[in-house]
Amino acid sequence: MSELSTLDKAKLWLSETFDEETRIKVQSLIDSNSPDLEDSFYRELEFGTGGMRGVMGVGTNRLNKYTLGQATQGLANYLHQQFSGEEIKVAIAYDVRHNSKEFGKIVADVLTANGIKVLLFKQHRPTPELSFTVRDKKCNAGIVLTASHNPPEYNGYKVYWSDGAQIVPPDDENIIREVYSTKFEDIKFDGNDDLIEWIGEEQDDVYIDACMENSLYQNVGRDNLNIVFTSIHGTTYTTVPKALEKAGFTKLDLVQEQMIPSGNFPTVASPNPEEPAALSMAMDLARITNADIVIGTDPDGDRLGIAVRNLEGEMQLLNGNQTNTILTYYILDQWKKAGKITGKEFIGSTIVTSDVFFDVAEKFGVDCKVGLTGFKWIGKMIRDFEGQEKFICGGEESFGFMTGDFVRDKDSCGSILTACEIAAWCKANGTTVYEYMIDIYKEVGFYFEGLINVVRKGRTGAEEITQMMSDFRSNPPKEIAGSPVEEVKDFKEQTCFVVSKNEKKVMDDIPKSNVLIFYTQDGTKVCVRPSGTEPKIKFYVSVKDSITSKEDFVAKLPKLEEKIAKVKQDLNL
Repeated sequence: MSELSTLDKAKLWLSETFDEETRIKVQSLIDSNSPDLEDSFYRELEFGTGGMRGVMGVGTNRLNKYTLGQATQGLANYLHQQFSGEEIKVAIAYDVRHNSKEFGKIVADVLTANGIKVLLFKQHRPTPELSFTVRDKKCNAGIVLTASHNPPEYNGYKVYWSDGAQIVPPDDENIIREVYSTKFEDIKFDGNDDLIEWIGEEQDDVYIDACMENSLYQNVGRDNLNIVFTSIHGTTYTTVPKALEKAGFTKLDLVQEQMIPSGNFPTVASPNPEEPAALSMAMDLARITNADIVIGTDPDGDRLGIAVRNLEGEMQLLNGNQTNTILTYYILDQWKKAGKITGKEFIGSTIVTSDVFFDVAEKFGVDCKVGLTGFKWIGKMIRDFEGQEKFICGGEESFGFMTGDFVRDKDSCGSILTACEIAAWCKANGTTVYEYMIDIYKEVGFYFEGLINVVRKGRTGAEEITQMMSDFRSNPPKEIAGSPVEEVKDFKEQTCFVVSKNEKKVMDDIPKSNVLIFYTQDGTKVCVRPSGTEPKIKFYVSVKDSITSKEDFVAKLPKLEEKIAKVKQDLNL
């Protein structure tokens, strides 16, 4: 049986299964022969590393009432299989994006129509608060409607399991199987509001108290730290200022224009704290207030960007690896001073994150466990080793970090409390966070990273990305930035090829994933992977050296920057 054409797939959406508004929009796409027709129907939205994420609109490749309904009906079916005979509870949160609140209610209705109790937030709340609430309220699962830091036309859907972490195998695969076997006409949309329990501000306090308990170590100079914070129009306006104030950080200035929640993100090109431009208004305010630290979060409040004063006294945005290095080193140092490290502790990282975390872990006598990209794999580590090894903290290069295991996802609120404690402690001791970072590099090695994003949109873009991965796989580089490639790790094939020994080893301790890593003889590391949530292929570059002083850092930083530029040139990016 031949596969349906895009036009035939679209025509299926003209049936009585779909509401009148949807049918009118689909008919309009067909009548106008719009190029959007192809992109809207050529495939089904997939669950990637961050769940289901896509442009809002009608069609199988769009986020809408029906694709969300299908996902939720499939989830409901699976929950009934797994928890047969039990009262099933699911917590739902949503961010500031267009339609998020409406989508949240649609999802709630599908669950309650299936006899499942729903704990639904009254207003938008950060993703980590949802993760916390799943465990705090003993729910079987959780759902958050968010597209993280994607452009305004996107929204998304992430599923959490009873441990508060995002779904991983086998649950994710089983849920996806249920989702794809659910026909649109099988979705139960007629909800039962009697099964909804509304959650309000009272839960914020419970969450904030847990953040403070898990993220603060010493009370030094908190009332003398000048902080600038922006939620970049996202959800953390509800939690972060309150948490900082409760923790005793009294000198807090907010970027007021950006504290207004908005799915248009009107003051930024992209609401992504990884990009310096997203923090430009906060940086401007920092110059006026003479701030010591600038902090911004993404729309759903799990990522954080931190800027501190560099050696010239200018505000500088730290990259994700730098922020995580500072946080991890400080937390482990506090644990060691408190006598809490017994040799049965670990930190979590990912395969695309800097290898500096192996060195930091070794220095403090803890293990560093590594998973695939995405915090769900760090959440899985915690679950897998619960009762055997204690999780301390974890992070990945894409501006995500978590302190303790009370939240099972990256958590900007807890991380911000720790970052501000470090900044206050540094200031009280006559130094800066940036100088503290240099001191860490003196101890464990000077690692420096760069991220190169190659954007390829639409169907042809997806094909180009597939071809690029195929080319790198079949013809890996022999040399990068003047150093021979010594190891090629292929996580799709689960192999590690050692060039000098002409030897291929099996690497099956991490699940299969479409990722390649090249290591050169001088320690340069290049990871290549297609994004699971955006139309781009990512190149993560890490270079390293050793330093003995601040002056040494200043002298070697430009050389490492040049080396990353050379990597880019060698890979024709």
